[in-house]
Amino acid sequence: MEDVSAKFVSQKISRTRWRPLPAAALQPPDLFATGSWDNEDNRVSIWSAGDLGNAGLNGEYHGEPHLLCDIQHNGDVMDMQFLDQERIVVASSTGTVTIFRHHQNNQTLSANHRWEKAHYHVDQDTSCGGAACTGVVCNNPEIVTVGEDGRINLFRADQKDAVRTIDNADSSTLHAVTFLRTTEILTVNSIGQLKIWDFRQQRNEPSQIFSLAGDRVPLHCVDRHPNQQHIVATGGQDGMLSIWDIRQGTMPVSLLNAHEAEMWEVHFHPSDPDHLFTCSEDGSLWHWDTSTSVSEKPSFLHQGGRSTAYLSHSTINQSVVSAWLSNDPTKDRMEITNLIPNQTLSVNSLDVLGPCLVYGTDAEAIYVNRQLFA
Repeated sequence: MEDVSAKFVSQKISRTRWRPLPAAALQPPDLFATGSWDNEDNRVSIWSAGDLGNAGLNGEYHGEPHLLCDIQHNGDVMDMQFLDQERIVVASSTGTVTIFRHHQNNQTLSANHRWEKAHYHVDQDTSCGGAACTGVVCNNPEIVTVGEDGRINLFRADQKDAVRTIDNADSSTLHAVTFLRTTEILTVNSIGQLKIWDFRQQRNEPSQIFSLAGDRVPLHCVDRHPNQQHIVATGGQDGMLSIWDIRQGTMPVSLLNAHEAEMWEVHFHPSDPDHLFTCSEDGSLWHWDTSTSVSEKPSFLHQGGRSTAYLSHSTINQSVVSAWLSNDPTKDRMEITNLIPNQTLSVNSLDVLGPCLVYGTDAEAIYVNRQLFA
């Protein structure tokens, strides 16, 4: 893959995240953060994606990611999310949640704020007993965390104590969380359920519960469509991609055969949500393209395993039909491309922003593709 640059980093990478761009920015993203896991010394690192300026004569791209700064992190990095341009929130397997600040003037990272044992099994004050914080989502200044302890915390970046804690939100492990709107979040758990929580309500009960029928397959990841808040994608232990319409029913609208092992992350493209990306324990990273008239488009991605799938849908009457929910068979063609033809170890994380993709693997490498739609 000539447009992908790799960097071997001698640590297993659990999370990769682009730094968000300022609202009016036209340039592609240039910085990303990574977190590591399963190493004696885990680290949170900030990288420059490489210099596009040193493209070759034919426009091919030579720059490789280079490390700007890093800092030690106690425990595995379970999840991470930028709060703003400078601050990044990191979830630890120890149960602690930390805000790190990236000082761009001297390229250093420092711990800005820490909630010790935000997640715990028995007692927050004992020396052991921390429960892994499995997921974090930010809507500055608000930060929501979920964990193995079935707890949900709502923090504010500028406040020492939690604004709200739902102690027994779930009897099983919560694996991931996303905002539906400013006051509503959606969680996925280890028994195949999605739950909606409304922070305006005082009672500590979900306002809605959805679930996969039959086998209670653990769900590991969730993402909400950026423009249509009712469309949600999830992935789990069986590698299937599920598309949900939370306005109706309690079952997924579509179940799509995907990876051969656990799906670790799913992301709609933030500005072009007809494109969705998933990565898996099986070493693959799939690009799902539902934009119309796929057949007329240039094959702008590698022939790493292209296949055309057909979605199965229930009939939906709605004025604006997303490609993810459409029941028009002519629109139901979907192009799926595996962006990693030579699969090896688990791809644990990915992030997409503008024309750029970054992903990290258990093969101790990070990869940047700067021309996703070239």
